[in-house]
Amino acid sequence: MIKLLANEEVYGAVIEHGLGEAKHSVWIATANVKNLMLSIGGGDARSSLYLFEEMIGRGISVRLLHSGVPSGPFMKALKDHESKLAGKALFQMKRCIRVHFKCVLVDNRLLYVGSANFTGAGLGMKGKTRRNFELGVLTDDDEIMDRVTELYENVWSGRQCPRCGRHEQCAVPLESPYERD
Repeated sequence: MIKLLANEEVYGAVIEHGLGEAKHSVWIATANVKNLMLSIGGGDARSSLYLFEEMIGRGISVRLLHSGVPSGPFMKALKDHESKLAGKALFQMKRCIRVHFKCVLVDNRLLYVGSANFTGAGLGMKGKTRRNFELGVLTDDDEIMDRVTELYENVWSGRQCPRCGRHEQCAVPLESPYERD
């Protein structure tokens, strides 16, 4: 299955049917991280961090790979959720200044790849007149998922760092010092 999604379809497919139905793992890659407000199953809108708390409480691992410094409201919300998220092996965030790809991989069974960042105007619930115009693809194609997984894992693990060329600008390189050129 390969399905093209546009605008509001992204939210329904990625958030409701993707994140909302996760059983084992969720990997998110985004350039920007903001305090994304979500409503799953028709409930009240609340920070995505509540969803992450619920997920790790059910044993679902969550990885958030991002480029930019998270927004102030996201960092405040993260601090508010610190006791339930921080230091938990099932919730991890890593920053790589070269990440610009956007994806959500759920349980290695469903993949969204597209233009939407992990923001209200991208994947979230901004009002209809405040949303970005987004396009993306939802798929369960194994070959596509394998390629995205390989890129994600190479960045996440720091294997891309020696080829990056931005070590001098990188505040926190992902690779260990022993893997540097």
